[in-house]
Amino acid sequence: MIFTETALAGAFVIALERREDERGFFARAWCAREFAARGLEAQVAQCNLSYNRRRGTLRGLHYQVPPHEESKLVRCVRGAIYAVAVDLRAASATFRRHVATELTADNRVALFVPRGFAFGFQTLVDDTEVFYQMSEFYAPEHGRGVRWDDPAFGIHWPLPEPIMLERDRSYPDFAFR
Repeated sequence: MIFTETALAGAFVIALERREDERGFFARAWCAREFAARGLEAQVAQCNLSYNRRRGTLRGLHYQVPPHEESKLVRCVRGAIYAVAVDLRAASATFRRHVATELTADNRVALFVPRGFAFGFQTLVDDTEVFYQMSEFYAPEHGRGVRWDDPAFGIHWPLPEPIMLERDRSYPDFAFR
């Protein structure tokens, strides 16, 4: 795996280190030792799959509060997404800043999102599937969200008029928390 740190401390884009031959390629997509060696959380408590029928679907921006904060490794296994992680760690030098990257089934890149970040994505094509490895179990009573278009974050989503749940659309502005 090839780890590239983003502008937000602790968030990484992770590419596969492929070993190719006439059959195709082989690559390690997860290794707890490699994550731990870089100081990244290596626990996986749960894996989730998100299927999205339509281009423009926007999910997020979601996170969990203590004691169930979670890190996640996100990979698009079918289709393409615009993935966004927002630093919500008040003591961080990059507080309220975000990083965005395109994850596709073709580029096979993953995004590591540490604890204390909100995460969301917008699908770029129909029939997109996203696979998550989560460090904590889902705890609905600790689930929170920030608004996808909150000016505090300045995120420029690629597609207008996203398809979303009213819950995600109506989170309050972060500045008023």
